[in-house]
Amino acid sequence: MSDTTDKPKLGARAPLGLKRTIETGKVKQSFSHGRSNTVVVEVKKRRILGRPGEAEAPKVEEAPKPEAPVAKAPPPKPKPAARPVNDAAARKELQEKLLREAEEARMAALEEARRREDRQAQEASEEEKRRAEENRRAEEERQKAEEEARMAAEKAATVKPRAEPDLSAPEAPASEEEERRSVHGRAKHPPAAKKPEPARPSRGGRDDRRQSGKLTVTRALTDGDGGARARSLAALKRAREKEKRHHQQSGPREKQIRDVVVPEAITVQELANRMAERGADLVKALFKMGMMVTVNQTIDQDTAELLVTEFGHNIKRVSEADVEIGIGGEEDAPETLRLRPPVVTIMGHVDHGKTSLLDAIRGAEVVAGEAGGITQHIGAYQVGLPDKSKITFLDTPGHEAFTEMRARGANVTDIVVLVVAADDGLKPQTVEAINHTKAAGVPMIVAINKIDKHEANPQKVREELLQHEIVVEDMGGDVQDVEVSALKKTNLDKLLEAIQLQAEILELKANPDRPAEATVVEAKLDKGRGPLATVLVQRGTLRVGDIFVVGAASGKVRAMIDDKGRQVKEAGPSVPVEVLGLSAVPSAGDPFSVVENEARAREVAAYRQSVLDRKRTTSAPVSLENMFASKASTIMEFPLVIKADVQGSAEAIVNAVNRISTDEIKVRVLHSGVGAITESDVTLAGASGAPIIGFNVRPNAKAREVAERTGVEFRYYDVIYHLTDWVKSAMAGELGPEMVETVLGRAEVKEVFPAGKKDKAAGLLVLEGVIRKGLHARLTREDVIVSKTTISSLRRFKDDVAEVRAGLECGVLLADTNDIKPGDHLEVFEVEERERTL
Repeated sequence: MSDTTDKPKLGARAPLGLKRTIETGKVKQSFSHGRSNTVVVEVKKRRILGRPGEAEAPKVEEAPKPEAPVAKAPPPKPKPAARPVNDAAARKELQEKLLREAEEARMAALEEARRREDRQAQEASEEEKRRAEENRRAEEERQKAEEEARMAAEKAATVKPRAEPDLSAPEAPASEEEERRSVHGRAKHPPAAKKPEPARPSRGGRDDRRQSGKLTVTRALTDGDGGARARSLAALKRAREKEKRHHQQSGPREKQIRDVVVPEAITVQELANRMAERGADLVKALFKMGMMVTVNQTIDQDTAELLVTEFGHNIKRVSEADVEIGIGGEEDAPETLRLRPPVVTIMGHVDHGKTSLLDAIRGAEVVAGEAGGITQHIGAYQVGLPDKSKITFLDTPGHEAFTEMRARGANVTDIVVLVVAADDGLKPQTVEAINHTKAAGVPMIVAINKIDKHEANPQKVREELLQHEIVVEDMGGDVQDVEVSALKKTNLDKLLEAIQLQAEILELKANPDRPAEATVVEAKLDKGRGPLATVLVQRGTLRVGDIFVVGAASGKVRAMIDDKGRQVKEAGPSVPVEVLGLSAVPSAGDPFSVVENEARAREVAAYRQSVLDRKRTTSAPVSLENMFASKASTIMEFPLVIKADVQGSAEAIVNAVNRISTDEIKVRVLHSGVGAITESDVTLAGASGAPIIGFNVRPNAKAREVAERTGVEFRYYDVIYHLTDWVKSAMAGELGPEMVETVLGRAEVKEVFPAGKKDKAAGLLVLEGVIRKGLHARLTREDVIVSKTTISSLRRFKDDVAEVRAGLECGVLLADTNDIKPGDHLEVFEVEERERTL
């Protein structure tokens, strides 16, 4: 391998693949039996095309591509027979070149690392010099501080001699040692020796430098001494400050007065924490007041106030009701308000065409689905007009049992449309609707319906309205009236124009960019979807995913369905939607508020539920007298279990049957709810012998099975006045037939005669009426009943007679009594059984 010695030496080269290979003119050929031959190959200049100047410095260049020698192997054309041998030689040469280039790259990397280490060492040396200079300055400053501390310690020792041996003794040697070390450090200051020198204990990174380098005696003494001296100085300062405070404290520390927030009930320990006092002190104070309590015991607000004032703090009373603060939200600024659609409630008497009128406006068949043609639930619908504006309609039932629902509708509405039939005039429920509208303080529009009938008389309706202080525009008033026909769809556009005009006058506005607030129009329990609530948004925008609290229930809006059955993502002001995602069925009319998180919603719902529970379970205090009086009263109870399809209907039915109660018998509603009749309802009814009333609901299979076994009666209704009629008759049947007394005559006892061995006969003077044989009689003495009896014998002189009239005398024999005296009065009456009605 002598040819390799002629090659240029390896030096610092660039990385592989960036330069061309070293040019050579020789190729070694290998033959069989170990023979070889070196062939001189002519090198062509085109190999360096595009790289001018590379030929002048071949020693520092590298091949851009390892394939270059292989590609240039064909030039020795004079020897065509040796081509296979030349190819093998070229491959071997290529391998050697690659190895050489790898070695050159490694050497270049080592050279670069050595330079980097030299540079770092130089920087470290400069850093060490700088640190050594800083250490020297710090040592000088510390010596000065130690000198001042020693002088202060000597001065303190003159005040307190016992502290002299402990404080002054270590100072002198430490100072000498420090001075000696400082001088030594200034005398010998080479950079290499200062490299492992540690910094002051207060400087960061001392432990890292301590691990690098040898641990010398000087370093060990300097480190330990310095650390000890620093700790001793700190302890000395703390001792001096403590002594100073002890001498300055001539009286007790000034007490800090706090404002203590106290709820309706609080534990002693929690109160102590809020007052920043010890719990044991509060327990002692309570013991002095005669209350044996522990720190974990709950006390009421009044007791807590005594403790707070006893310890000199100020009390701030808060109530559980404070959890409601902020639920309603603050008032909206005028610049945030935008126009919203009006909410219109349709009111009127039964069968005056309210739903038919709304049906004509909506263009959908609504009335066909109502039982008996009567609206049983509140319906909320939004109607779009040709000019792109919208009106929200609430259709309230007209039957008297739904008075509360009508009142609720009037309270959430902006405009009331009073529907009066032109052929029927004003009816009692029309008057009720007028009163509700006046109480709510909302404007009214009178829609005179059924003008297509022959007997229609709109003018008579206007005159009847005058009796209730409603003056229409035609008669010089300010109430709009429109003659319409829901059947013929007459003048519906005029009615909508009147509504729009009234809405413009009212300038109805709301802020849509805030958490939503709404009112529950109707609520029910759906078998597949759970509790549902139809809500009317009043301000803000309700969105899917909002956390809300409604009455004593809370939840998260899972989905919203509009009045046309479509799912919507959000609902703005005056938009009615059905909300899914409630934890329980709320009551119609409950406020619906969006809150910030689920914890807040659960807290408010739990508080409202506790209020409802207290109302249901708390009763007025019972004294001994009225307790016995209530026991003596013989009022019968008629138990009922009521289940309805929606909450509003259940409320209306409970109110209707409660109004049926009399002084003799009253309705007791054991349970009322929404949804199908369940097994638990049947069990409750069976235990008390109560019938179950289902309003638009039916029992499930298990409930029917239990009812057959226990004999519970089911009553199904879909019209409310059929239900109340049955309850009246059933309550009357419980009381039995009514006994009616009719007084026929009165007489005075003048004489008493013996009649037989035991009986006595009475001589009477008939004062009024007539006295007949066989009638019931009451014998009274000084207006006190002596006995109740019957007239067994009646005689006038010696003849038996059937009756004796007023002004005549007669003799009577009374059955089962001989206690008769002159001057007594006899009252004769007959008893008639009548069927009882309520």
